[in-house]
Amino acid sequence: MVGVSSTTLPASGGTDAGAHVPWLDDDEMAAWRRYAETVFDLNTALEADLAPHGLTLGDYQVLVYLSEADDRAMRMCDLAARLQLSPSGLTRRLDGLVKAGLVERRPSEQDRRVMLAVLDDQGLRYLEEVAPTHVRSVRRHVIDRLDRADIAAMARIFGAIRDGLADDRSAAG
Repeated sequence: MVGVSSTTLPASGGTDAGAHVPWLDDDEMAAWRRYAETVFDLNTALEADLAPHGLTLGDYQVLVYLSEADDRAMRMCDLAARLQLSPSGLTRRLDGLVKAGLVERRPSEQDRRVMLAVLDDQGLRYLEEVAPTHVRSVRRHVIDRLDRADIAAMARIFGAIRDGLADDRSAAG
């Protein structure tokens, strides 16, 4: 990757056509590259630690979200939005969890047109069994490598990025 602090790149198309975009300075480039080069490997390591339990990181996330929901149930459309999946993507994600007897799909009692994803008792027990593995993995790959100031900075940094992305989605939609 090329990056020179005093250089600018001409923008290509879009709303800023003709404008110049400043390249990343050395510190910005180092931060970006370290993130980009790490995120895939980190997710791969977290996935590998869940694999013996027959779960992907996405599956685990479904179980966590449902465990935190009222009555351990969420409308399918709300769960899809939270996971940033299309309805068909959520259906595929849930198929294995339903087949394993961890999650149920059922119509809402309040509105029969609405389908719910529900974490059943077996799913909750399984999540409780798997959670220590995942927490150990998060600690080993992330938390234990940082001091308290780094952890606070990480929360602040990713909170700002998450909020900015949410603002972008709101502005676009």
